[in-house]
Amino acid sequence: QVQLVESGGGLVQPGGSLRLSCVASGSIVGIYTMGWYRQAPGKQRELVADITRGGRTNLADSAKGRFTISRDNAKNTVYLQMNSLKPEDTAVYYCNADILHTTTRNNYWGQGTQVTVSS
Repeated sequence: QVQLVESGGGLVQPGGSLRLSCVASGSIVGIYTMGWYRQAPGKQRELVADITRGGRTNLADSAKGRFTISRDNAKNTVYLQMNSLKPEDTAVYYCNADILHTTTRNNYWGQGTQVTVSS
């Protein structure tokens, strides 16, 4: 069994910052790409950023210049540092990871963490 558990969401004023964390646990042999997605009310889930095991990153245009994705492979953890937050960043943020579990490679999702940007 593999679990992804996010933390760090909350309410923040426009221009503020938040740092999201996601820890993968369970019978993990290896973790490939890890990423963050978000889903706002009435909208489709969209990629915010992802990072390969080697550290290559990919950011959505809306995240470039404001968000940074990083990971700690020793801790099976991925982070999303969000700066200069805008009301349009309000969404549920989901962690995603490709994980080798025993002999099977699957894609996993966390339960989501709410980020609300409002004054």
